[in-house]
Parts: sequence; C-alpha cells; structure tokens
Amino acid sequence: MNNKCSKYEGLFVFSDEKTLQEHLLECEECRQEQEKMDRVSELIGEVKLHYRAKAKRKPILKAACVLMLLLFSTASIGIIGNYDDMVDTIQYGDSLSAEDLGFPVDSYGLIVVGE
Repeated sequence: MNNKCSKYEGLFVFSDEKTLQEHLLECEECRQEQEKMDRVSELIGEVKLHYRAKAKRKPILKAACVLMLLLFSTASIGIIGNYDDMVDTIQYGDSLSAEDLGFPVDSYGLIVVGE
C-alpha cells in the first residue's frame, strides 16, 4: 500500500511558516507540492508586471479622450458663435421657404427649374 501524505494543504492554510518548513524537511511529497507552488508564484510575479503596465495605460487613454472631446466642443462652440446672423434669422415656429434659401421661385412659391 502506498500512503500519500495529505497534510500539505492543511499546513499551508492553517499553520504557521515554521511548522510547514519542519514538515517539508521530513516529507518528500509535500516538498514536491511546495516546489510546484513556488513555480506558480514565480509565474504570477512575471505576469504581474505586464498587467500593471496595462492598467496604467487606461487612465492616460481616458484623459486623451476627454481632452479631444473638450477640444472638439470648444471648436464647435466657437464656429457656431461666429454665425450670429443664422441664429438671429431663424426663430422657433418660423419655416424657411425656397425663396429664403435663395432659389429662384415663381409667383406660387415653387422653384423655377428652367425658363
């Protein structure tokens, strides 16, 4: 019969570091399990730098989007502000006719196509 040691998880979670290290000196199976955990920890340490660098880019991207929105809205408001005559001529309830837009019209107000 091959009895496997099942103490590693309990010692790793519930005991202190000293008790775990003492058990690792005695038990080969738990030592192999600890080596696997150490390798996983190393991989997580390598990948952690990648994710932190990726997370730092998001605020910069958001700030760039906000600045572009501010720039666009400022330019739009500036352009609209220069066309006061258009804003003054069109009031609520008014409708533009073809004659107001500068098209040639006949006596009925229809656009003249060709004479």
